[in-house]
Amino acid sequence: VQILLKLWRNGFSLDDGELRSYSDPTNAQFLESVKRGEIPVELQRLVHGGQVNLDMEDHQEQEYVKPRLRFKAFSGEGQKLGSLTPEIVSTPSSPEEEEKSILNAPVLIDDSIPATKIQIRLADGSRLIQRFNQTHRIKDIRDFIIQSRPAFAMTDFVLVTTYPNKELTDESLTLQEADILNTVILQQLK
Repeated sequence: VQILLKLWRNGFSLDDGELRSYSDPTNAQFLESVKRGEIPVELQRLVHGGQVNLDMEDHQEQEYVKPRLRFKAFSGEGQKLGSLTPEIVSTPSSPEEEEKSILNAPVLIDDSIPATKIQIRLADGSRLIQRFNQTHRIKDIRDFIIQSRPAFAMTDFVLVTTYPNKELTDESLTLQEADILNTVILQQLK
């Protein structure tokens, strides 16, 4: 673990943290350990016996100035609770893969009439994005899934909207009639 100790005129700080006063007995003990060339007990506990690299910067001619917080982007992952969304097993496809799935599309598009993009989240965790005309039918989405993933040809599945959750049972409806333009559709196995 890399730790930066900055010595100021009125105290010291660790890794751009809060100012710690020289007069506090705990802090004095911390600095004594550093002067003896030892890693302070506080840092040993922090790294659970791991290796510590302690760097020091001397700013004793300056007063402590609280550093501005740097923006740190969220690096975790989110989870949706209470949803009919299938568990995502694979990683989301990249924009290049999405474009490739659109370019290799087995759906014929008439550019003279309005079109829409539908994202389909498959039961296996993968997803497809496809352009359809607004006059295409829900049956065309089912056919597209089977053409794109032949393994689903012999599988009984339903198509469901995300919000509000609604099963698309009447497959003769157009995408516009079903009110699913530019939406996400979920494939659920029966």
